[in-house]
Amino acid sequence: MKVAVVGLRGIPNIMGGIESHCQNLYPRMAKQGYDITILGRTPYLHESEYEYEGVKVKGIWAFKNKFLETFLHTFVAIIYAGVVLRPDVLHIHAIGPALFTPLARFFGLKVVVTHHGADYDRQKWNRFAKTILKAGELMGIKFANSIIVVGRSLTNKLKLKYPKCSEKIQFMPNGTLVGFSDNVTEQDLPSDLGLVPENYILAVARLVPEKGIHDLIEAYKLSNTVLKLVIVGDADHGDEYSQKIKSSADQNIIIAGRRNGAALSSLYKYCGLFVLPSYHEGHPIVALEAISAGSRVLLSDILPNKDIDLQNDCYFPVGDITSLANKITNLPSLNLSVDKVTFLAKYDWNSIATETMKAYSTIVRNEG
Repeated sequence: MKVAVVGLRGIPNIMGGIESHCQNLYPRMAKQGYDITILGRTPYLHESEYEYEGVKVKGIWAFKNKFLETFLHTFVAIIYAGVVLRPDVLHIHAIGPALFTPLARFFGLKVVVTHHGADYDRQKWNRFAKTILKAGELMGIKFANSIIVVGRSLTNKLKLKYPKCSEKIQFMPNGTLVGFSDNVTEQDLPSDLGLVPENYILAVARLVPEKGIHDLIEAYKLSNTVLKLVIVGDADHGDEYSQKIKSSADQNIIIAGRRNGAALSSLYKYCGLFVLPSYHEGHPIVALEAISAGSRVLLSDILPNKDIDLQNDCYFPVGDITSLANKITNLPSLNLSVDKVTFLAKYDWNSIATETMKAYSTIVRNEG
């Protein structure tokens, strides 16, 4: 089966939840004989065309712009898919790109949309942008042949919000790799950061307001912890917020930039605590990765984080800096245990790939 994929910057090792999702999902499908082409954005790709673990990556024109990048790129990519590639299935990721689902159907394409989260709740968007994102959600759900939603609570909300389309809406979470950090050692910790195992708190996120890194920094300063704070990530578009986060760096707060591969895996594995203070998530891949690495985790109590169903001590009220500071201070007294094997069995990428292939087969068979 021939599949074209739009809505992401590209793979591999390009920061972002959707990018991580696709990097894990599509190579598994390629191994099953699927012909997968990801239509990525040229500013983020090291070559205009290449292959990654059996998945073709084709660069389509884009320019970096906080507000227009995704929409303009998706428009061009869907035209390319409709005129040149002619795939059996077009898979659109996220509700912003889903605005162009009717365009894809105009070209006669069968479309799957993955809803990665209510992006119109993100703090960075103005009222106009939020209206466009809500329209994207509507266009995707109304015109796509199948809708995949990565959050359980969000799936239920969408079924109630769009009852006429509820039968084509299905829950399919993000996954994680069981033992993905098993092969790394302390020597894989980035030497430039000067870290001691178990002696630092880790956060992995893009430097945008909805990830709540500013809350974590303030809570860290209020706490009495002796651990260092390491923030891994950067912003796609440099702005006042990301510069403010970077200016917080001192001898105890380390802004580590983007990391990947063994360096990132080791940072997860050897941290004393992983914190995700976000105000908005679709389904928190970084939390799954941290748990897979054996990290203790603290998460904000937003619904997508609560959906993964950890111990009560693993959550703090979103935006409550004092509560987070108290938990960091009193870390030894918290019950942050997770039955890792049972937990991760629910988030197996192989099973998710199988379910995605079933969704493709169903719409090709039923809509053919």
